[in-house]
Amino acid sequence: MQKITTFLWFNNNAEEAANYYTSIFKNSKIVDVSRYGDAGPGPKGSVMVVKFQLAGQEFVGLNGGPQFKFTEAISLVVNCESQQEIDEYWRKLTADGGRESQCGWLKDKFGLSWQIVPTELGKLMSAKDPATANRVMQALLQMKKLDIAKLKQAAEGKEPAFSR
Repeated sequence: MQKITTFLWFNNNAEEAANYYTSIFKNSKIVDVSRYGDAGPGPKGSVMVVKFQLAGQEFVGLNGGPQFKFTEAISLVVNCESQQEIDEYWRKLTADGGRESQCGWLKDKFGLSWQIVPTELGKLMSAKDPATANRVMQALLQMKKLDIAKLKQAAEGKEPAFSR
């Protein structure tokens, strides 16, 4: 069992969200579904909790009602090895009502925030030369979906043409 598990509060669509997320990420599956019984508070037989794995990481989704909503104060970071991987996750997670934000952030159709970032970003942002890190940050701030080639161009001091 994983020591720390991310617990996500949904209004009434935890199972739908878990099925959606497991369809996007490799090495993912629904592990267990628990239903409300006679004691409630949800309708008897409706999904209370769904346990699932995304890329081998455990999550729990609760159908807890409308009291709490997701905010950008928490997000899930997806580290991507290639632009193709960034593009694929970006497309899938913004589909069906998801929304693009800035600097590699997006909200999916359930309102959960994600950061879709290249694994190289940390290295580019922590360059020993402060001017390099500054150029990367300036480029990053102009992007929605991150573009690895343009971030590298910024690190090298080349002026990228921003179109994303």
